[in-house]
Amino acid sequence: MLKKGLTFLILGLLILGGTLVGAQEISEIVIGWAPPDITGVFRTATDFFEMAAEDATENGIPVTILTRSPASHVAFADQIAIIEDFIQRKVDAIAISPIEVEIVKPALNQAKEVGIPIIVVNLLEPIEGVEVDCYIGFDNTIAGAISAYSVVDYFGGPGVLGEGEKVDVSPETYLDLEFWESLYTPEVIEELRDEIQVRGAIIEGIAGGFFSVARLRGFHSVVDQFPGIEIVTTLPADWNREKAITVTEDILSANPEGTLDFIWAASNEMGLGAMLTCERMGREEVKIFTNDGTPESVQRIREGRIIAETWHGFPEWGWYGTKYAVMLALGLEDMVPQFVDIRPRTEWQGNADMFYPDPALEPIDWEEIKAAYQEK
Repeated sequence: MLKKGLTFLILGLLILGGTLVGAQEISEIVIGWAPPDITGVFRTATDFFEMAAEDATENGIPVTILTRSPASHVAFADQIAIIEDFIQRKVDAIAISPIEVEIVKPALNQAKEVGIPIIVVNLLEPIEGVEVDCYIGFDNTIAGAISAYSVVDYFGGPGVLGEGEKVDVSPETYLDLEFWESLYTPEVIEELRDEIQVRGAIIEGIAGGFFSVARLRGFHSVVDQFPGIEIVTTLPADWNREKAITVTEDILSANPEGTLDFIWAASNEMGLGAMLTCERMGREEVKIFTNDGTPESVQRIREGRIIAETWHGFPEWGWYGTKYAVMLALGLEDMVPQFVDIRPRTEWQGNADMFYPDPALEPIDWEEIKAAYQEK
């Protein structure tokens, strides 16, 4: 009996709160997060990086998010300096949304040379010449195409917006590229070619930049099939709300009342700037379409001040970015997918509540991650 009692006593001492005393202790994991700016768009992603880090810490994996952003979305050298600073600090992983892909490649390669894993958010297109451990994002060309389908829908095509043929969908329906292409077959496009007659303007990001070019390419791949959709101008606003306000003033001045039907802004911040300017100048007949998805823009959709927006998944960037950065830092790279597709899709009044205030995110099983770390 004494021997048996000692056995149970030893086991009880070895097991504390379900964790073996001899198990490897997980030290603090520092994730360097480098967004291109800290506007509403990237503030949202940052919030979810921090929420996931707090969740990990509460579950026994101490995580700190070290956020550094350039002064503006065109301060290219700043983002390079931030990556170099992360390398000097010996962070455990770097998550980055590049201002421009080509510019950050040398710095990312420096990080890889010293063994720091890299997570890139905001795109799925592989960066040539850089060994990226995980991409969390979406195809920017597809995102532009989805925005274009929203425009066509609103101005007479089939879908969920405007006066065209209505499709009955539940709020949970993913209005992604597959959904839109199932509606806009070649036969449907041929029927609508001459029916839709509208004039619109585009506000792009950084002229000639990777993200701007990709989204423009996608948008034009759809609208160019409809000769009655005239794009009167395309002007850059560097992804900036204040610059978009000035650009929109110029667009409205050049296109007086009754001559312009819509503005598509290739990002949320620019779209909000366009919306505010149209309202201030009494041009509510100009409908606003945009891309990204933040609590602010989704609320404007609820209010009918923005018609539709293409979701880019900022909560997913932060939530899963933290999850996979932790796993990479713990040496669990075999369990980390190289590509996590957000599947861009249309936000509109009928599904706005699916996105904010409580976006649907899968819970992270930190216990499973800890167990995998202990077993390796």
